Amino acid sequence: MTNNGCHPEPVEGLHFEICILISKIMNLTELARRVNIPTPRLKEILPELGFDIGMRAIKVDDRVARAIIEKLSHSDIRAKFLNRDNAAEAPFEQTQEAVAGNTVEIPSSLTVREFSAKLSLPVTRVIVALMKQGVMAAQNQHIDFETAAIIAGDFGKTVTRAEESELNPSLPLEDDTRLKTLLKEQDDTLLIPRPPVVVVMGHVDHGKTTLLDAIRKTNVTAEEHGGITQHIGAYTIEQQSRHITFIDTPGHEAFTAMRSRGARVADIAILVVAADDGVQPQTIEALTHIQRAALPFIVAINKIDKTGANPERIKQDLANLNVVGEDWGGKVPFIEISAKKGTNMPELLDLVLLVADIEKDQIRANPGRPAIGTIIESHVDQGAGPVATVLVQTGTLRTGDLVNVGDAYGKVKAMKDFKGMAVAVAPPSMPARILGLKSLPRVGDILEVTDDPAQFKQKMRDTKPKKRPIRFGAPPPNVTMAKPADSEEEKEEAAPSLPEVHLLIRADVLGSLEAIHEALQTLRHPEVEATIIQQGLGPVTEADVLSAEASGACIMGFNVSASPAALELAKDKGVEVRTFTIIYELVDEVKKLMEQLLSPHIRVTAKGDVEVIAIFRHDHGHAIIGGKVRKGKVGTGHMYRLKRGNALKGSGKITSVQIGKQVVQEAVEGQECGLRVETKCAPAVGDLMEIYTEEKLKQEML
Repeated sequence: MTNNGCHPEPVEGLHFEICILISKIMNLTELARRVNIPTPRLKEILPELGFDIGMRAIKVDDRVARAIIEKLSHSDIRAKFLNRDNAAEAPFEQTQEAVAGNTVEIPSSLTVREFSAKLSLPVTRVIVALMKQGVMAAQNQHIDFETAAIIAGDFGKTVTRAEESELNPSLPLEDDTRLKTLLKEQDDTLLIPRPPVVVVMGHVDHGKTTLLDAIRKTNVTAEEHGGITQHIGAYTIEQQSRHITFIDTPGHEAFTAMRSRGARVADIAILVVAADDGVQPQTIEALTHIQRAALPFIVAINKIDKTGANPERIKQDLANLNVVGEDWGGKVPFIEISAKKGTNMPELLDLVLLVADIEKDQIRANPGRPAIGTIIESHVDQGAGPVATVLVQTGTLRTGDLVNVGDAYGKVKAMKDFKGMAVAVAPPSMPARILGLKSLPRVGDILEVTDDPAQFKQKMRDTKPKKRPIRFGAPPPNVTMAKPADSEEEKEEAAPSLPEVHLLIRADVLGSLEAIHEALQTLRHPEVEATIIQQGLGPVTEADVLSAEASGACIMGFNVSASPAALELAKDKGVEVRTFTIIYELVDEVKKLMEQLLSPHIRVTAKGDVEVIAIFRHDHGHAIIGGKVRKGKVGTGHMYRLKRGNALKGSGKITSVQIGKQVVQEAVEGQECGLRVETKCAPAVGDLMEIYTEEKLKQEML
């Protein structure tokens, strides 16, 4: 088996790769992980396999390690030593109560805390078991399915892979339903007007963030790599002594899910269309999200100061989509602006407040109740731990509140507003960044404040993780998540029929991971696919490098860096680590990797026909023949098909052409010539040689 950088050839029927690079000295725990056998069990069977390694051994040299891996690669040997005596003595630390109900269902990746809850064991005990296997992971760090399976085996448990559709709905529709139910349960007599939440949507580079720049008098675009918005930003401004909260959503095609999320938490939408560019694909998509969420909206025709601006054409294009402006007899307010020059900015804000007044019965909240809100962004900060941005939709969130956020929970230790200033309270419609959660919530989760500490603690004891927080629904058609088969038959069926690009993705925030999934959906080709072996948040670590080495994956980091130790290890192991700050550059790189695996198209061009009129020599795969060009031409390097009557007798390549005693590059119609050809069959007088050329054409992704 060969290793081609990022694309190792799969080995059918094995749980691991034999070709992984092995250092001169290997820890037994690392060897156990690579052969997918618990360390104590491996030590037990090594003497029976003929290896003189004692129970107290810690390390083995590379030659012994290679021999062990080679021997355990045979399915019959694995079956003989690993499937026998199932009722014999349990692995270390297995308890008697683990015999019953010892099968647990887990996703492809989960945190150590979630894993310990699945095993019904203290998290500290699981961390110790991980350390014994050479895995240093805190309770909020993710481990993959294979590692979890080994640790579960040490505790006498068997794990099965849960269906992703059960764990990771593509959009949290149940959260939407729950949020609507919670908001409807409020006492109408206690509701008062709250600031409207406005989402700004539109096609990429149509000026959405520049519009917010003009409103906030700051330069947000400069902070985003490539000048495009890659996260949701939520900001609050004041107009006519009234507050308005704006949500900026990315317009690039890679961020469909993030735009949808922005529409679901807003009260009013502003659809931005560039006057010089017209209605584009993301314009139509944004309009679909707005209409699906039944949001009142305003159309802002931007860039009216540019040459070629044609607002009337925009109105006509939108009218064709059943969006008719008030000045054309419709119900949708239109306004012409220039975000860059600040033209009609106050008028736009006044129009937002006017729409809010019209919808005032819907834009109300009870600030006196415990807060309810929606998570619009989350990430892990190296110093602060899990950090989430919540948009408070009713009630007031205060420092010190106990909160439940999906499967996460915690106490709000600190809050910051969009300017980064510490705040003690967050009233309705205010976006706030909160610290103090015990684990990372999923984007779209509902935040609820509880005022009963006893009930809160009891709920935390009973909470069982139901989903992996960093997965986003079904993988795209040509982007799959690695899923090992459980049986030999399944392995044969699951053996990849297509070349694969293996990816290990690390990103800064959940929204970025979601956007990467969305973006990779655009990479489609029937002859190649991408497989995401592992994904997570935070910088690239040494553990990531080892995982990438074992699976032959390329590490793709988005808005994250790699630790010096990880880079050094990657250099030693030959693992590629690539980091990006613009998402479509990451997508382009994956596209290039996929294109490298595409087999070239062969273009065949007919050149002519030659009749064999004499045979001078035929030996050792070569022949010298005399021929007459009946049609077209024949030249050095051309290919041929040899036909006898209607039967194809063989094919080969012409290595030399000679006319008389002179070697020439080609002979044309009507000429007689001598040909030296490569052939595996004996040509005969009267045979016809069909002359052609082959050209390899590089395939490109669709």
